[in-house]
Amino acid sequence: MPTFCRHNRFIERCPICSRTLPESSPGKASSPRAKASTRKRSSGDGTQRRRARGESVRVHREGRAEDDGYRSELVPGLRASADALRLVQEIAFSSGRLLALATQPPGLYGEVRALAGADLERATWACFLIVYLSPLEVASASPPERDDPFAGIRLALAAPPGELPDLEGIPLGPRTSHDPRRGDETLIAYRRWAARGGRASVSAEATGAEGSQAVAFTGDPAWSPQRRFERVFERMALPGFARMGRYDLLVTLGRLGLYELLPDSLQLAGARGLSSEDLTTLAAKRVFGIGDPLLLERRAAALARAISVPVETLDLALANWGSPQPATLGFPRECGDDGAFERAGDALGL
Repeated sequence: MPTFCRHNRFIERCPICSRTLPESSPGKASSPRAKASTRKRSSGDGTQRRRARGESVRVHREGRAEDDGYRSELVPGLRASADALRLVQEIAFSSGRLLALATQPPGLYGEVRALAGADLERATWACFLIVYLSPLEVASASPPERDDPFAGIRLALAAPPGELPDLEGIPLGPRTSHDPRRGDETLIAYRRWAARGGRASVSAEATGAEGSQAVAFTGDPAWSPQRRFERVFERMALPGFARMGRYDLLVTLGRLGLYELLPDSLQLAGARGLSSEDLTTLAAKRVFGIGDPLLLERRAAALARAISVPVETLDLALANWGSPQPATLGFPRECGDDGAFERAGDALGL
């Protein structure tokens, strides 16, 4: 029968009295110091194992200017006036680019606008390829493309009507959405999306495969330009064509006058297919000092209002600010908006 010890426990379970049992040996009892030593060794082994597992992990530090006491309520994530000045410069360039798109678009942009009146479908397809492949940076391009940032896009446009271009070997710009590993998957998806008129509920057989890009980008004729932008952006959830490409395409189509499209946000919140590597999103988190998409949208809108620029100005501005190689997208770097530069500098206290 089990017996109880003076501590009112089963004697074999009592940490004190169990030592008096005949079968108990000194070697089986462990002192607190021994237990602590065992825990220490175990912890050390675990640390070594964790270090062994983490040997392949590499930490990349983001380049930032030294904190010089700079603070602004509009950009609470910035701590250096040099970072704020660089953001002002990118806002001025992005604003100048948008103004030029609407008034005097350079290169292939201008050709697309001129073509839209005669062949809207061809012009829309050309605009998609411009955004999807991205204009080259002429300073870093090889000699054949050094004088024309649209050289790679022109090669793709040379494909016979109705056929997909062969993108193998075509030079790609810094803002390209094309992944060679996907092949022509995104192009096929775009054609099918356009054939359905931008609606997944309509079959391609019912609408036909030609002449439907205009239907896809127009949607309901009663929509406002802001509503149309939002709805088409949501519907154009194509593989390999994430937020950056979709947003830039709709902004470009609207600025060139092909369709009535006007954004009222950066579309950072709730965008299907939103990539964690989206440069605008990553830079916005750094600049505004928060990660919630809804709050990012609010702070971006507040900054745009303070500078008196359209909110879409911040898309390229933030992406270039956070990128080691800013993209000009076929525009000269000197096309910046002086008025936006001054307003941004005043708003940010520079």
